[in-house]
Amino acid sequence: MDLCVPGTCDGRALLETQAPEATECLLVEMAKPVALMLCTAALCAVFYTAFLRPSHNFEQDLWDALTLLSLAAGVCVTSGMLFREGNDESALLRTLPVQMFLWVVGVMTVMFASAWFLETHFILYRDVRRF
Repeated sequence: MDLCVPGTCDGRALLETQAPEATECLLVEMAKPVALMLCTAALCAVFYTAFLRPSHNFEQDLWDALTLLSLAAGVCVTSGMLFREGNDESALLRTLPVQMFLWVVGVMTVMFASAWFLETHFILYRDVRRF
């Protein structure tokens, strides 16, 4: 009997049961919020590197953001493996950390492209007081 079936992890029943499966299920359930916080922290680090860090070198910012983005992808996929229900391989894209990663990357890509376009074609940082 598998005690770690989704929707059947009752904390009190798991604590009363001394089976190794119950302990494993309890550890998985406790690891889910930690994994989600790590996923969120990694995505916040990507956002900070791409948009909030003061720098004048566009190429270096781009490479730093892509490096952190690959790290965040690894963290989110690993977190998504914890959130999978059962052994369904296709369910990885439907987990919360992976969906959060995909949405954040999509929004940040649009924001980064629009910031690059505005910086290239419209000089917003020029001092207009000299006229």
